[in-house]
Amino acid sequence: MDAGASAPLRRREMAAATSGATRCRLNKMGTGRHPPPARVRVAVRLRPFVEEAAGSSEPPCVRGLDSCSLEVANWRNCQETLKYQFDAFYGERSSQQDIYAGSVQPILRHLLEGQNASVLAYGPTGAGKTHTMLGSPEQPGVIPRALMDLLQLTREESAEGRPWDLSVTMSYLEIYQEKVLDLLDPASGDLVIREDYRGNILIPGLTQKPITSFADFERHFLPASGNRTVGATRLNQRSSRSHAVLLVKVDQRERLAPFRQREGKLYLIDLAGSEDNRRTGNQGIRLKESGAINASLFVLGKVVDALNKGLPRVPYRDSKLTRLLQDSLGGSAHSILIANIAPERRFYLDTVSALNFAARSKEVINRPFTNESLQPHALAPIKLSQKELLGPSKAKKARGSEEKEIVSPEPTAAPAPASQLSPLQKLSNMDPAMLERLLHLDRLLGSQGSHGTPLLSTPRRERMELLKTVEQKDLEIERLKMKQKELEAKMKTQEALDPKEKENCTITMLRPLPRRIGTVAKPLKKAVVMPLQLFQEQAASPDTQIHILKKKSQKRKLEVQTSEPEKDKEEWNLELSPELLAQGRQKILDLLNKGSARDLRGLQRIGQKKAQLIVGWRELHGPFGQVEDLERVEGITGKQVESFLKANILSLVAGQDCGPS
Repeated sequence: MDAGASAPLRRREMAAATSGATRCRLNKMGTGRHPPPARVRVAVRLRPFVEEAAGSSEPPCVRGLDSCSLEVANWRNCQETLKYQFDAFYGERSSQQDIYAGSVQPILRHLLEGQNASVLAYGPTGAGKTHTMLGSPEQPGVIPRALMDLLQLTREESAEGRPWDLSVTMSYLEIYQEKVLDLLDPASGDLVIREDYRGNILIPGLTQKPITSFADFERHFLPASGNRTVGATRLNQRSSRSHAVLLVKVDQRERLAPFRQREGKLYLIDLAGSEDNRRTGNQGIRLKESGAINASLFVLGKVVDALNKGLPRVPYRDSKLTRLLQDSLGGSAHSILIANIAPERRFYLDTVSALNFAARSKEVINRPFTNESLQPHALAPIKLSQKELLGPSKAKKARGSEEKEIVSPEPTAAPAPASQLSPLQKLSNMDPAMLERLLHLDRLLGSQGSHGTPLLSTPRRERMELLKTVEQKDLEIERLKMKQKELEAKMKTQEALDPKEKENCTITMLRPLPRRIGTVAKPLKKAVVMPLQLFQEQAASPDTQIHILKKKSQKRKLEVQTSEPEKDKEEWNLELSPELLAQGRQKILDLLNKGSARDLRGLQRIGQKKAQLIVGWRELHGPFGQVEDLERVEGITGKQVESFLKANILSLVAGQDCGPS
């Protein structure tokens, strides 16, 4: 039975095209027609048996039929098979080059046309997604091969004599537990995903590194790959705990008129695999990570279903992953989905689930279009003589004025030299008649000043509003001037007063206010709470510092003249010796690094959940360097760490001071 074709394709394409047409927006340079649709292309890769299962005689649960189709045995009925049809199928013996050349390399040319492209690696954990995208030094994957070819294409297109100037930048991020983290700058924290007025998805604050060669790419990419979160499970020793996204931008600027600008984006996405916690044995922090991964992949399936059904609302915003993939699924990108599956029978349910998702994804319709705009272009300076620009008569006048300016020390209003000429005078490759008209218009606008030029290209309605605003500002300035004149007149009348009256006025103004007589409250007595043994030790050695609860002075709101500083309002405060404070912090740090979850629950403000989080973080990142490192544990804030320290240090002080000496 065929699981790939379950409904009429024509109806599905019309529904997806209708929903896609409302999301993507054509640029202003377009012709107004809808861009041609492009279906998401799906390729399936079957990895070989792993070394553990290679020696066993277990038959595979997947079998390839040809280069585009495969079949899976039906576990409910052994005599039936589930057949799937895709754009490409790569068997166990397929190499990295076969997958790249057959599915990924053809879409790179679209980036030079100003269009977007994306490559997604999907599949269960342990199916080989990271190997497909990254590979190894002996067998490089999709990412290094795509960057090598893309940089070569940009060098060829931006060579001398070509009409476009190209530049390439890269960004690398991961989505870990619904947080967008910059792998090139891990200290930047959680980033937000935005959408501009044209519908393009962007991430403000994401680091962009310019690259011109593959060596530049490796210098930035290899250290950033070490920042990605990985962990060990029962099924995979280096399981990806986050979705990794490599974003490569290709900016193109036209060197000649009309100076167009294009931007193409390439998304290379290594999705984290869906996990069955009963088989992976995840606990603690691993369980929380797998929950976030499975939730985002579930939303991804909902997005694909909504696009196929033509629903009015597509839940892109329900997850950070789908929000970032809005261009790739139902948007404006040429998308390739590489579904990775495993041949072992213990992965049967995961394999069928991945194939069903791939079969639904190949029905999604995208509408790629060229991201093109007109931008002001800073032309390279072209040296032209004054004779060619201004004509012979005006060139003589300009040279004469320059000579007078050099001889005369006084500043004179001479015409601008050739270095300050308008950029319009540098267009040497334009028609002479057109150039002369442009220069005349430029001189006319320059003679009118800066106040008249912005209104020339303004519509009538906006121009009237601007004039009304200017009139209001002028009236406000006039009112301020009148007010200033009134104040100046008052000041002059005050200065014209008699010196004696002025002196009397000054004495009256500088006379101090009468002192307010108030009663001084008696100071409260200090209360000291200490055990009897500490009191006896204090009597024996009066120089020893005692740890007491005493009051902290606080100034009164009503200031009263008094010479005794002890008569201020007071409040209770804790004073501890530095040695005892250091000992208490060290005991807490030793317990955090060496104690079990049961020992950690004995501390104040630490329950079962926080104890498991602390143990999981310690296994993942190593021992704590200081007690304040608890803030780095997920779910523990800085305020909680402060209250935790106060509560536990007080209990340790009470245990030391009140114990037997």
